[in-house]
Amino acid sequence: MSKLKLKKDDVVRVIAGDAKDQEGKILSIDLKKNRAIVEGVNLVSKHTKPNAKSPNGGIVKQEGSIHISNLMLIVGGKTTRVGRQVNEKTGKIERIAKKTKEVIK
Repeated sequence: MSKLKLKKDDVVRVIAGDAKDQEGKILSIDLKKNRAIVEGVNLVSKHTKPNAKSPNGGIVKQEGSIHISNLMLIVGGKTTRVGRQVNEKTGKIERIAKKTKEVIK
């Protein structure tokens, strides 16, 4: 299993598939399947039975997962690839934007 370069709460743009060019924040990541759920992107219809929460049931729109390879991080309004480097002061690995070489928090 390889190290992912995207994290929860990153703002990303979809670069391939039906939801291409849509943007949103990553809500969760499934490490085993290499898939992420992005807020407001790739909405699917789910049929729900009546229950205490929704007494009528019906059709609910919710986000479906997208493969990590179809997502690209947005830094400063532009998409960028993500690299990793060791911080010389602390010795910890940090993420950097390949286009601007700036550190991603």
